[in-house]
Amino acid sequence: MRGVRDPPNDVEGESVMAPNTDSDNRSRKTLTALLKNGFAIAALAAPLTLLPASPILAADPAPSAADQACLGCHGVEGMEKKLTDGDTLKLLVPPAPYLKSVHGGNGCTSCHADVDIAKHPPEKNDIASKRSFRLTMTQVCRSCHADKFDQWQNSIHAALVKSGNPGAPVCTDCHNPHAVIKGVAATVDQIPCKQCHSDIYTAWLGSVHGQNRLHQKDSYAPLCSGCHTAHSVQPVSVGTLAQGPEGACLGCHAEVLQAHEKWLPNAALHFQVVSCPACHVPNAQRRVDLMLINASNAKARGTEQIGVPLFEASTNSGSKGIDAQTLYTLLQTLDRSGLAGKTTVRGRLEVANGPQMHGLAPKSQAISDCRTCHDASSKTFQSVTVSLVGPDGRRVGYGATADVLNSAFSVGAVSGFYAIGGTRIKLLDILLALAIFGGVSIAVGHVFIGWMFKRFGLYHPHNGHGGTPAGGDDAHKPAA
Repeated sequence: MRGVRDPPNDVEGESVMAPNTDSDNRSRKTLTALLKNGFAIAALAAPLTLLPASPILAADPAPSAADQACLGCHGVEGMEKKLTDGDTLKLLVPPAPYLKSVHGGNGCTSCHADVDIAKHPPEKNDIASKRSFRLTMTQVCRSCHADKFDQWQNSIHAALVKSGNPGAPVCTDCHNPHAVIKGVAATVDQIPCKQCHSDIYTAWLGSVHGQNRLHQKDSYAPLCSGCHTAHSVQPVSVGTLAQGPEGACLGCHAEVLQAHEKWLPNAALHFQVVSCPACHVPNAQRRVDLMLINASNAKARGTEQIGVPLFEASTNSGSKGIDAQTLYTLLQTLDRSGLAGKTTVRGRLEVANGPQMHGLAPKSQAISDCRTCHDASSKTFQSVTVSLVGPDGRRVGYGATADVLNSAFSVGAVSGFYAIGGTRIKLLDILLALAIFGGVSIAVGHVFIGWMFKRFGLYHPHNGHGGTPAGGDDAHKPAA
């Protein structure tokens, strides 16, 4: 998946109940007056009583007296706090959405247990930044949602947080804690993923999956979480057949291999070396990716194992990218570096980026012409990358020249793409031609030599197994 950007800061109520000692004086005076004059309950009740009656509102729990006191201040526009970094933290919790949320019946202190209402706000309680506050509050979420938190901890998002990425999402970036409605995130227009991955979301929305969701009432087409899961999100670009993009596809399209075998030669081999979007996104840019792997267990090599400085020093071939000689030097260097197992490369045909991967077309538009790839004029084999895995689990790719595919060290990895005369990998054509020539030469030579022996009397046919050859020893005995 692509790098996440800093999520938007306009999610209301992300940090409610934070101490407000240094908030705007005018707001504090106004709110204090409201409390002294007994208007806190009125401020809460007004928006509820003016709304038309409905089954949803009728079922909403009434706020406790303690919650009414909290919402008497935090339910009024203008509640905010200045942070140490100069930013401003919104402290507004609109009462109606909060009371309808899954947290509405829990009470404010179920999450904000550290707040003593009698001493709130305290004289001093500095908050460094919005980000630091979000990270702290994830532990509050964990106290009730331990299973989901554990799933998140093993995800790509948590890995990005640990690496210091300021845009990596934590709980409150995806779930507004004061307006969570169960099931809302499973609707097209409320998918939280689009806050960071807007380009991928747009591509998905125009895909066969997105369009089916939009126009079919009972659609089962996958949302983001259908392929990536909701909390234990893993990078898919480095996965194997069972774990990568194809693993997600086969979860719904279980008999797709059998369907392809009806018309596609070597269908199982195609599934191993060609990603689904390479054919099912007809207008995508394609590339051959050579992933560095441990030959003993087929697992991808990582930058933490190899060391980025070592990798970059070994691949220093100028701005043109990694060439065949550089790949040879790189593999030799890695095998001498003490890594367990021999380092080799695994070739796959992929699309260029995340948005293209998600822009799947209807199957009637999928590529079925073999010449798209297996043709000497195909551009597919002109775009090549050499990849490994970064500390956060995502693929790190380095550009390579097309002639790297002619290297003896990468031919084995891309042999699955091969059709005689149908690719730009000329070495494979030469090797196959030599093999065919050698096989034919042996057969022709054998026949020719046999003919020569017969022609010049050098060949003596045998008279059965173990018998005496015609014209043999008996023929040379003197007459009696």
